Amino acid sequence: MEIFSYPFLTALVAIIIIDLVLAGDNAIVIALAARTLPKELQKKAIVWGTLGAIGVRVVMTLIVVWLLGVPGLRFVGGVLLIWIAYKLLASDDHAEDHEVNAAGGEAAKKTTFWGALRTIIIADAVMGLDNVLGVAGAAKGSFLLVVLGLAISIPIMVWGSTLILKLVERFPAIIYIGAGVLAWTAAAMISHEPKLQPFFEAYPWVRYGMYAVIVGGVLGVGYLVNRHRRRPAGSADS
Repeated sequence: MEIFSYPFLTALVAIIIIDLVLAGDNAIVIALAARTLPKELQKKAIVWGTLGAIGVRVVMTLIVVWLLGVPGLRFVGGVLLIWIAYKLLASDDHAEDHEVNAAGGEAAKKTTFWGALRTIIIADAVMGLDNVLGVAGAAKGSFLLVVLGLAISIPIMVWGSTLILKLVERFPAIIYIGAGVLAWTAAAMISHEPKLQPFFEAYPWVRYGMYAVIVGGVLGVGYLVNRHRRRPAGSADS
């Protein structure tokens, strides 16, 4: 594909659109994982989390043909993403802050930082499959377009996660919106598992019911867990 030709430019536009649409989920994961860190570590987590996510995508891009042949990959990834969405929603902010303050040193901060970084990279490895497949398909075999797609996704994730983090600090309820988006993404991954397509085609109502159960379950359980954690010690429902 010749550089700056019409096919090249149309493929590049398609890749940019794919990145804008799919990188949003990754920005949400990065922001929610970094929100519990001390201020001085949040920017570091965003930068390193994005670089780690890009590294994962590079590896996945190189083995995308093999990934397409792995049975049940989308289903397993969707189930894992449900757990990640719940953990990000129901993470105990106060417990982690107490851990850092009580330790009074770098060890606790490093533990929290690496925990957030691990969550970011694992989540992106799960969600990055759709992005990698989309970019690889739009690139039509052009290695240059694949590289450009990866490069374009970096500022989108860094800027997006920074913006979301600021909004979360101002409007904490956005955490539930972010977790809902991740839960929706998990349901979409499961519903697009090739092995399950005959079942969903035979019973289309199950697909919509699954979306409601997964999103509602993550938000409902996360809300109840957070409510329980905020309850004063020794109190009980009458």
